[in-house]
Amino acid sequence: MTTGEDSFDRAAGSEPAAESRARRPAAAPGRQNWSTWPHYDAAAEGFRGYWYPVTWSSHITGDPRPYTICGEKIVLIRDKGVAYALHDRCPHRGVPLSEGNQQFPGTISCPYHGWTFDLPSGRLAAVITDGPDSRICGKLGVRTFKVEERLGMVWVYVPIAAEPPPPIDEQLPEELAGNAFVMGGRIEPRRGNWRFACENGFDEGHAKYLHRTALWRLFKPMPTWNITRIVQEGRWIFRVQDEVHWEADFPGVGRWTNKRWWKFQPPKESFNIGNTGKPKRVDPVIESRGFPGFASLSMPGTLRIAYPNFIHYEFYVPVDAGHHRYVGVMVNFTQGWKTLGFYAKYLGAIRWLFHGQFSAQDAWMVDVTDAPPEKLYRPDVSLTAWRSLSEEQYAKKLTECGAGTTTKRKES
Repeated sequence: MTTGEDSFDRAAGSEPAAESRARRPAAAPGRQNWSTWPHYDAAAEGFRGYWYPVTWSSHITGDPRPYTICGEKIVLIRDKGVAYALHDRCPHRGVPLSEGNQQFPGTISCPYHGWTFDLPSGRLAAVITDGPDSRICGKLGVRTFKVEERLGMVWVYVPIAAEPPPPIDEQLPEELAGNAFVMGGRIEPRRGNWRFACENGFDEGHAKYLHRTALWRLFKPMPTWNITRIVQEGRWIFRVQDEVHWEADFPGVGRWTNKRWWKFQPPKESFNIGNTGKPKRVDPVIESRGFPGFASLSMPGTLRIAYPNFIHYEFYVPVDAGHHRYVGVMVNFTQGWKTLGFYAKYLGAIRWLFHGQFSAQDAWMVDVTDAPPEKLYRPDVSLTAWRSLSEEQYAKKLTECGAGTTTKRKES
């Protein structure tokens, strides 16, 4: 499915955008809200019904740690090698269980009065200050969340209602299944709504201008503007570059270019793997996927940027309406002694150049973005295509789990 560039001016079933624009007053205020995408508009705290990466597996030990995902306060703890997630609130007086510890194997105890909960089930197993025959035991508990570990990270499923989670591997990028790879990454809390972070990642226009000063791009040319369309393949949407322009004359203001004497000369042909030129060689795993474009996005907010020799992924994990967790990982499909070269390159340069200074420019923009209202332009087809994809797929998910439009949290 291809999404046309004027889709951001048209709601489903409305008149063509060109006719609408012709009758619109010159001082039209632009889009005042996101009512065209009601599920997306309501997802300030994220889409429920998905797996989310929370932190590195090595960070979860027998000492409980608090996290918030999709507005849910969760405590993560590890027991006998297995990670568990529970609602981070003791039902007695509301004290966070993450302030407690383990007094018995397979449990977590509230620090206030010793209410002790079974990790797998959340059932109240003992109340230390009420003695061994406490009559409240077994009558209540705290909510638990399903946990899986993939890519060296702990993932938590945040349900819509009480539905069983789908297999986590169905949500991961397909190329990560069955292929050997080495990975480096960064996880950090950031300000700003997760939707702004997700839209920024897939945004067609910003990289050419915002990142022109990034050290990661010091020697690499960046286009001035592109002609881009959006193509959908399965659960992913791709940005496809039909034209790439490295400089341009702007009437009345002058010539603008990203070319510099110290940068490599840009290619003459268009390209769709990487974003600075046509590669001489593409990794066999990446080439076998046949990506129509180098940037792709899928629910619930997984960005994939395919470079010739590695793939960069970003997972935007909702915390609350004003905060998210940035999860950025770089994957190289290699094994054996070659992994040493990747680690040396990643730790020596990529981590602080790409996942550091380059990504910090995105974090800056996400933090200061304030929309809607908004006035969209042609390259924003990438944003509106994503909003439409999320609207369509989430409506389908709600129907499948019988939740309708109800996505409220279930308290313990």
